[in-house]
Amino acid sequence: MRGTVDTGENPRAAVLRQADAELCPALPEPGTGVIDSWDLSIGVDGPGTRFVVFTCGCPMRCLYCHNPETWRMRDGHRVTVEEVMAEIGKYRRFVSVAGGGITVSGGEPLLQPAFTAELLRRCRADGLHTALDTSGFLGGRASDAMLADTDLVLLDIKSADPAAYRRLTGRPLEPTLRFARRLAELGRPTWVRFVLVPGLTDDPAAVEELARFVAGLSNVEHVDVLPFHRMAEAKYRRLGLPYPLPGVRPPGPELLERVHAQFRAHGLTVV
Repeated sequence: MRGTVDTGENPRAAVLRQADAELCPALPEPGTGVIDSWDLSIGVDGPGTRFVVFTCGCPMRCLYCHNPETWRMRDGHRVTVEEVMAEIGKYRRFVSVAGGGITVSGGEPLLQPAFTAELLRRCRADGLHTALDTSGFLGGRASDAMLADTDLVLLDIKSADPAAYRRLTGRPLEPTLRFARRLAELGRPTWVRFVLVPGLTDDPAAVEELARFVAGLSNVEHVDVLPFHRMAEAKYRRLGLPYPLPGVRPPGPELLERVHAQFRAHGLTVV
């Protein structure tokens, strides 16, 4: 990380130790949050054109993370819900006409549950479609009221293999699976996101297990199989961070088709 002194500690262990600090952040006062930025996106963060708020702070350190600038809350800037709503208001008509809405992403939005809940509540009350993009690791911090204000959950499930999940993220898998089951029990529409990384998440048995698990959730509308890419490499250099996967290349068409077929074989829609 920026400003880190070389102590001889294993680099991965050091990264995970710093991630632990994000589990209990010094949260801002009620009605405020810490964000990195906001942006407009089409198709990848929910239906239609989305106003995406990128919150700061994440307890995970995924090897293929493409937003390392959002890892730490202290690197973001504080905003009030009112300020974010005012910014959303500038694009409200455009977003609505384009069949979109707002997505709260990160980082990990559930690290700031009060801010995220209030933002979702205000947007839904204003007639905007709402989406929450989360790893599910902190799903226990999402109240039923917050989820009732969430029209769509984008749930990132990195792997169904607990050991592989731990290697990828530094965290246990079970909290994410528990959150997925809870979303199904509540009937909250969900898109499952799965990043396909050659040599890391492409094991046929692990993909099969994930497909079997997702197929058992009645609320999943489709699975997004997202091919690994290296577009964040420049970010890591700019932040002075070593890129975790220097030798990994994006998956080829044959691997993509095999994984798509595995999900489809369980009756799942894949995009």
